[in-house]
Amino acid sequence: MDHYSGYPIINKSKILLARFKKYWHILGPGLITGASDDDPSGIATYSQAGAGFGFATLWTAIITFPLMAAVQEMCARIGLLTKEGLTGTLKKKYPKSILYLMAVFSFPAITLNIGADIQGMGAVANLLIPQIPTFAFSIIFTCLLIFFIIKFPYLKLAAALKWLCLSLLLYIAVPFLVHADWMQVIKSTFIPTIHFNKSFFEIIVAILGTTISPYLFFWQATMEAEDTSHKQKRIIINKRLLIDMKTDIDSGMLFSNLVMFFIILTTGAVLYQAGIRQIDTVGQAAKALEPLTGKLTYLLFAVGVIGTGLLAIPVLAGSLSYILAETFNWKEGLDKKFREAKGFYTTLIVSLIVGLSLEFLGISPIQALIYTAVLYGLTAPVMIAIIMHICNNKEVMGKFTNKRWSNALGSITLILMSAAAIALIYFQFK
Repeated sequence: MDHYSGYPIINKSKILLARFKKYWHILGPGLITGASDDDPSGIATYSQAGAGFGFATLWTAIITFPLMAAVQEMCARIGLLTKEGLTGTLKKKYPKSILYLMAVFSFPAITLNIGADIQGMGAVANLLIPQIPTFAFSIIFTCLLIFFIIKFPYLKLAAALKWLCLSLLLYIAVPFLVHADWMQVIKSTFIPTIHFNKSFFEIIVAILGTTISPYLFFWQATMEAEDTSHKQKRIIINKRLLIDMKTDIDSGMLFSNLVMFFIILTTGAVLYQAGIRQIDTVGQAAKALEPLTGKLTYLLFAVGVIGTGLLAIPVLAGSLSYILAETFNWKEGLDKKFREAKGFYTTLIVSLIVGLSLEFLGISPIQALIYTAVLYGLTAPVMIAIIMHICNNKEVMGKFTNKRWSNALGSITLILMSAAAIALIYFQFK
């Protein structure tokens, strides 16, 4: 009777729902970090990769996933064990010169990144509602972000950021609305294509710099520490906690790389095939898609840009605030009121306003991205080396130091990012 009455199906649905709820509960800082990596400036980079080289760079999504996951897992482990951000650990265990160098490089890099993202959001919103100018939308988005970040405590902000991650699902849906040669997609994904010319290597360096960015290292460690402090006062670091943390990290990085993959796929299938080979902004990418794929694809792409901007900019500004607050011993935390952490929130506000001002100073998003890539490219190898050193330091990590696999992937990441930094400098002066 139970079989015919449908009870087994109902029970199975309940089990699947319960498992999903448990999985969704585990997701947190790792998911937000991964999703924020696909910000409007990142989308512009992936769009240029697809438009300029078709499917030739799809294989990079497979390469960057384990590398991103390995480095972010190390950062998360540091946050869990030390109960503080990466900056705090650096301050205690390393020369202050390294800490100050990171702060000096971080402020311009992150504010330029914020500026590129704000301009991208404004440009796309202007395409949706042409009656309102781009700069007006940029001001509106900046004011809204400042208000919500200051107004709402960490738990509410984290929940909102978590749900905003779902906006990236739009990019996974878009390729199925356009015509793509799926056999060529599979071939390009698993058999790397390399063109030995300056423009191709520049886009590879840009992809690496966009996906493995130093601000994500700081954000991951700090949010892991802050997230666990909100769940319970006394955290016991055990195997279960580390497994949940790794699940969160792997899910976030996989999500990030899937979105990157599908953006390259979409622009490669549409823009490259149509002979549109140069995309400098997300606005250009969205506008170019409309006449070729129809209104729905264009709308999904445009709305996705706004959603990712609302997700990524708090992460960018927040990471900078934590870096400076821990460096100069200011009170910090997204759960504090403005009057309780004035330096922390002032840094956040200033970074957003400086980012917004780039539009009025005549600095284009593509210029901001180039400058950002240079600064990230120079700091990423140094930060990865330091992170690996911390994670192999028993005085800091105790019995939770790196295993062989973490060291192997970390070393590969260090070598790749160092090569990318050298290539980036070479291309700038060639």
